Amino acid sequence: MSNEFAKQYQADCAAVLDELGRTLASIDPASLERLADEILKAEQVFFVGVGRVLLSLQSVCKRLAHLGIKAHYVGEITEPAITKDDLLIVGSGSGASLFPLGIAKKARSAVDCRIVHIGSNPNSEMKKICDFMVRIPVRTKFYLEDEIDSCQPMTSLFEQSLLLVGDILAKMIIERQNLDMKGLWQYHANLE
Repeated sequence: MSNEFAKQYQADCAAVLDELGRTLASIDPASLERLADEILKAEQVFFVGVGRVLLSLQSVCKRLAHLGIKAHYVGEITEPAITKDDLLIVGSGSGASLFPLGIAKKARSAVDCRIVHIGSNPNSEMKKICDFMVRIPVRTKFYLEDEIDSCQPMTSLFEQSLLLVGDILAKMIIERQNLDMKGLWQYHANLE
């Protein structure tokens, strides 16, 4: 390995970690507390997103299942019906992605469940549909004035932050519910 590559790697690691630190510090803790409340009072929690956002949401969905929460993502083969007692978490940085927006509209009109938007753009069409928003104020395709800029391609910072917020929220739910970490293994897949 060249010395130049090693230096660039260290510099890029520092830049990405700095961006993540600034982003996580900029998220309103009150919105996260409200999200935790909604997750805990819901019968089931559903997630919807597309692309890399969906991959992050699927990881969060799996982690909540590890806490004994009935969690699903829209489109999974075993997805049950959503009801008014459930929560839909919509992940979309722009708030304008066609599929998540359409699913949120359908959930609102069909069952009127609780809907939370996790995204960057506070003025998207999602604003009219959701009960509230958890804003991760990072660079979107709209380049809003107050967004945290990123040296990473496209919306990598949003997707990374979404995953970390989900894991941090899971940790806080574990602490809040006084769950035994060792006991959580009962919910982990065992056909591996």
